Order: sequence, then structure tokens, then C-alpha cells
Amino acid sequence: MLRISAVFLAACLVPLAAQAKNTIMVITDAEGVAGICRQDQTDPKDPELRQLLTGEVNAAVEGFYQGGADEVIVWDGHGGSATLSATTIHPRAKLMIGYAGANYTFDRHYTALAFIGQHSMANVRGGIMAHSYNSLGIQNLRLNGKPIGEIEAATALAGAYDIPVILLTGDNAAAAEMRAIVPETETAAVKEGLQRYVCITLSAEASRNLIRESARRAMSKIGKVRPYKIAGPVTLEVEHTTRNSLGVDAKLIPGATVVDDRTIRYSGKDFLEAWIRYRAH
Repeated sequence: MLRISAVFLAACLVPLAAQAKNTIMVITDAEGVAGICRQDQTDPKDPELRQLLTGEVNAAVEGFYQGGADEVIVWDGHGGSATLSATTIHPRAKLMIGYAGANYTFDRHYTALAFIGQHSMANVRGGIMAHSYNSLGIQNLRLNGKPIGEIEAATALAGAYDIPVILLTGDNAAAAEMRAIVPETETAAVKEGLQRYVCITLSAEASRNLIRESARRAMSKIGKVRPYKIAGPVTLEVEHTTRNSLGVDAKLIPGATVVDDRTIRYSGKDFLEAWIRYRAH
């Protein structure tokens, strides 16, 4: 009887052990990387950008593993997923290339999320190349009337899947934006923005050292940083730039309301529903 109980207990513990695997998802961008302060530097094929971003990503991956991560998946989130390379990415990291879908693959229920090279939302003074989601196509995003950017949108989307954000690296404006919504998140500001294309930046080596240590510390915050959740109902308003106009069928999108020629509002019972309606229409 004792042997049967022990076998039964061991069988029960197998799925629990599998659930305990610490998988960190990293979303990358370019505008928040140390040494990147001009628009021409953000071309995904620019050799300096690729070198600088890869260095910061690899430093973060190293820090996550030092802090106890079991797996790190890096989504190349800039320039159509054409910036990072499997030949130079950290040997223990996995690289996601291509469109990650409307829900960023968060339905895989990662342990935590991190941003590397992140910029602030549009209209932030001193934000290096600040924009909200698409610098060419979108003027503003508003969540329940409040302006937001990629940081809050992705953090809220992750929160809908109970995934906390434990680290953000970027300019000081992006770091402040992250702390304003989740103060416990570890942040690493690698440069100070003076205006849109003017910054004071750390060296590549200094930024990598800072990011590595910040990622290591961030791992200790798992279970302490809460997922960021937006109470419903939710409206997500997308204001396109003056060079864009809504399509003739915009009014037919489920849950959408045309506000004016460039602005459309998506409604949902919660953030996830409103976001999916926006991204998957």
C-alpha cells in the first residue's frame, strides 16, 4: 500500500514540476537601445543597430539565466523581425522570427515578460523617437480615453494572460512610463533623451553590464510583481496619422465605432477582447 501511494504521489508531482518551468519572453525594439538616437540608425539591416541590440539582448539572457530562468524566448519585434540573427543570439536563447499574432503568443503562458530596447509612447518630451505602436501609421492610442503606447498595451495584454512584466530597458522616458503603471518592475535606463533625436547614452559595455545585472535582479521579482490588469469594459481608440484614412468597411468591424475619418474605437468586455478586435480585424 505504501509503494502504491508513493508511485501515485510521484505521478502527481510530474505535472507540477512541468508547470514550475521559468520561461521568460523578451520583446525587442530599436529606439531604446544605447547608442541609437537617430532615425537612420533604426534600419533593421544597420550593422551598428544589430550589434548593439544583440549585445543588450544577450546580456539580458545571461542575467535571466544567472537569476534562475529555465528558458528565454526572444521575439525580434523591430523592423518586421529582421534585426536579430540566430548566428549571433545567445546560445541558450531561442529566437522568435515573424508576426507573433494578435496576442503575442501569450497564450503559451510564459512565466514573465521583458522589454529590451523599448521607447516611450507618442508625445513624450525627451522620448527618443517616441511613438505609439506604429510611427508612420498611428498618431495616438487611447485606452478608456487615456493615451498609451506599446509599453502599456503589451503589459495589459500580458496581464490578461496572468503574465507579469519583470524588466524593461530603454531610455529614461520609457523606464518612467513602465514604473508609472507597474512600479515594482525592474527598469534599466541606458540613455537620457533631451529631445526626439538627441540623447546622452551609456557605452555599449556599460549598458550591457547594467542590463545583465537588472535581468538577474528581475528574476527575484517573479511572484512579487503582479500582472497588470485593466478592469472592463474597455474602449481602445486608434487615431491614425493625417496621411491615413479609414477604409470604407471600417464601420462593419464587430465592436468598432468610426469616430472620424482617421479615428476608430474598439469596445470590449475587457482589454483582451478590445485588443483582439483591433489587431485581428
